[in-house]
Amino acid sequence: MNSFCHRNRQLADRAAEAPKWTAPYALNPATIAVDSGVLTGIVLKSLNGGAETVELPLTVSFLASGVARVTLDEKKRQLGQIELSNDRIRKERYNEAEKWTIVGGLDADTSIDSSAIFANDEITVVKYGPAKNFEAVITHSPFSLKFMRDGEEQIVLNDRGLFNMEHWRPRDSTPEEGVDQHGLFDESFSGKSDTKPRGPESVGLDISFIGYDHVFGIPEHASPLSLRETRGGGDGAYDEPYRLYNLDVFEYEFDSPMSLYGAIPFMQAHKKGGDVAVFWLNGAETWIDVVKKRTERTTTQTHWFSESGLLDVFVFLGPTAEENIKSYSQLTGTTALPQTFSIAYHQCRWNYLSQDDVAQVDAKFDEHDIPYDVIWLDVEHTDGKRYLTWDEANFPEPEKMLEALDKKQRKLVNIVDPHIKKDDNYHVYQGAKENDVIVKDNNGNNYEGWCWPGSSVWVDFFKPKAVEWWKSLMTYDAYKGSAKNLYVWNDMNEPAVFSGPEITMPKDNIHEGGWEHRDVHNINGMVFHNATALALMNRDGDKPLRPFILTRSFFAGTQRISASWTGDNLGNWDHLAVSIPMVLSNGIAGMTFTGADVGGFFGNPSPELLARWYQVGAFYPFFRAHAHIDTKRREPWLAGEPWTGYMKEAIRGRYRLLPTWYTAFRRASVDGMPVLRPMYLAFPDVEEGFGVDDQFFLGDSGILAKPVTKEGHDSVSVWLGDEQPYYDYSNYDVHQGKGQTTVYAPIDKTPMLIQGGNIFVRRDRPRRSSPAMKYDPFTLVVALDKDGNAKGRFYLDDGETFDYTKGGYIERTFTFDGKKATLRSDSLNDAAPGEFLKDMERVRVEKVIIVGANGQQLGQVHSVDVLQGGKKWETEVEYVKSGDGKVGVLTVRDPAVTITEDWTLQLRVGKIEL
Repeated sequence: MNSFCHRNRQLADRAAEAPKWTAPYALNPATIAVDSGVLTGIVLKSLNGGAETVELPLTVSFLASGVARVTLDEKKRQLGQIELSNDRIRKERYNEAEKWTIVGGLDADTSIDSSAIFANDEITVVKYGPAKNFEAVITHSPFSLKFMRDGEEQIVLNDRGLFNMEHWRPRDSTPEEGVDQHGLFDESFSGKSDTKPRGPESVGLDISFIGYDHVFGIPEHASPLSLRETRGGGDGAYDEPYRLYNLDVFEYEFDSPMSLYGAIPFMQAHKKGGDVAVFWLNGAETWIDVVKKRTERTTTQTHWFSESGLLDVFVFLGPTAEENIKSYSQLTGTTALPQTFSIAYHQCRWNYLSQDDVAQVDAKFDEHDIPYDVIWLDVEHTDGKRYLTWDEANFPEPEKMLEALDKKQRKLVNIVDPHIKKDDNYHVYQGAKENDVIVKDNNGNNYEGWCWPGSSVWVDFFKPKAVEWWKSLMTYDAYKGSAKNLYVWNDMNEPAVFSGPEITMPKDNIHEGGWEHRDVHNINGMVFHNATALALMNRDGDKPLRPFILTRSFFAGTQRISASWTGDNLGNWDHLAVSIPMVLSNGIAGMTFTGADVGGFFGNPSPELLARWYQVGAFYPFFRAHAHIDTKRREPWLAGEPWTGYMKEAIRGRYRLLPTWYTAFRRASVDGMPVLRPMYLAFPDVEEGFGVDDQFFLGDSGILAKPVTKEGHDSVSVWLGDEQPYYDYSNYDVHQGKGQTTVYAPIDKTPMLIQGGNIFVRRDRPRRSSPAMKYDPFTLVVALDKDGNAKGRFYLDDGETFDYTKGGYIERTFTFDGKKATLRSDSLNDAAPGEFLKDMERVRVEKVIIVGANGQQLGQVHSVDVLQGGKKWETEVEYVKSGDGKVGVLTVRDPAVTITEDWTLQLRVGKIEL
């Protein structure tokens, strides 16, 4: 832990040990004003027993969404009334995180008037929210904010008096009482010096979640979904806080709060009957302590502190997790709707060595009849690790390689890292110098560090002209050998600097506008892949395809731009198991298009581990096999039978369910709901499920998966959160009753259940790639609930362009009514029929499988009446029993209905009893 972290934790210790602790911060009531949904005032920090004060401007914005935003600045820095030895550095606290992160949702609630405000000398109360059932209770001295919902405390800011804004002071100033002086004005790490020209400027705050035992979020960490305690708490507690500081972490630890590659400071607290959340908008290094105070009801006490920047906290009062996720998504954006190919299977390793190697791997997939969509190239494909170039000896004709892949409707992804080789003969380095877009060191010179190419520089993508220049480098003319089916992998963008402190960039480097790197470190990777996304869209002019970028570093807002993965994991069972809560944690914080390296980046997994990893990977939103250059080759066919068959079936299972995956991504792109749903989201009032993080639902489909993550296991215990029937995905055997149920899972099976009451869509014909499935017919699986009903939703568009934003899509609901014995398909798209809908008129439903058809009469169904487009015809059905003989399965074969028009299937029976 560095010095600012120590100081803030020492403050917490002093507060806990003091007989009566009073924080030295008070809101001056004479300065309070409320106008158009925004409260302003001045908080005073007392020094030397009140002999001096520091003014901290306060803004509390009550947003139309029901979210409250609390911001505190430091007036002296804000006005630039400080002296710095380096005149290239901005004097203010960093105040531009919003510029890169927030895209909407900031409209204030202008309906708040005097009737919603109560004030006296001690407190100010503001009622707000869409139903005016939220309250912000501001205590003036000592300063704190209490947020209430329906009259009950939910969140308290500065509950324990740990608010701390390190004010500016000259180096020779009188030491602040009780404050450790180490590291205030300079600091070293492993021999690397940090000059700290602005002196100490950390900001910290304790945030208490009243009555909440479970908190989730703040990825990225290799740890359980429900966050562990970090101070005390007995067995399982961590010794250090959770750290958010994007780093290149070699062989990261399992079950740890250590920093990894991404940082999203969004935390949800959940309990039976409600959910709240906070978003700590700060791009600097941040730490979070978590403590549980257990009395009659558990309260989770968290302590947040960042090295620099404003105090900028968004408070969400729900009351549901779904509403909080939606409100957070309005602020930071939703997951971009991906191209269909990108949610299929990707094959990668460091490195496919040559054009011939790519061709051979591609051919082997076809030879073994294994589908895949994308093959990847790592750093060795370049000319001496000069990005946007090719190694001419090993990749002499990249255009032909891409053309050959395109004929099979497959794609290629090349790595493009942010470090630029310092070479005067390299056009990218030349352009960076000429355009003056290189990050500066603390003396104002171009910063040089060491990375894969050797001596390197880094482009400052906070500069608008750097983005425009980057776009020019990726046009088809400029990037020789590129094509429409070439996409980009932005790795090492934390940024990784082998010669830097903690293998990253010095904090006192200087970016656009005079901001230090310490201010923007966690945002830095995001502005890089944002520039890449703009470059990919720019290359196709006014008819761009949706970009695909994979990033290792991410921040709040990355979901609008890029997919991510969990970095350099290990090929062992522990890392396989922890990948599930990692992906779930990313998802609830907005970063749902995430996966882990299938098989593990380091090591040589056993055939059993590799097979089980493919079964888990088939449920990662981003599904990619990847491996280190020193590992053995492990393409699926190399394991030999029966292992190759197990991996092949897992991949094919993903392709069958692509329509359901795409429908889940559609919802994520609309309201932010994660593609994979943890149990607390699915069953928000069932406390037994809140800590379950090794199983999940796939979107709204009702498909519940709990992959095997332990060696030698041939069954799993699945937790069911309701009394609905759950049907085994493979044989329709039924499991029913809240609590644990055992699902048999031999090595060739992924444990999957279908919750009764849901309808989802598959495509059951195997193809070599997802675009080859474009005109394939669909299968509907209708899993009846205990009352004989079911419903579902389906979404489809062209899977590559932005035409869906103009109505070029199909979205339908499916409803099975048990009493009427009918299955209906109804459109949710009111747009006039366009080119896409006309193109899809040939696509039909080839099969409907109704699971749970247990009534005696349904076993006697002999045919089905089909109604579509004013026409009526009849089709045949088949009735069988599940493997355990307890479930009736009714299959309607080839109803011949299209997916572009409404239709109804009427089961022809007598009296229906479901």
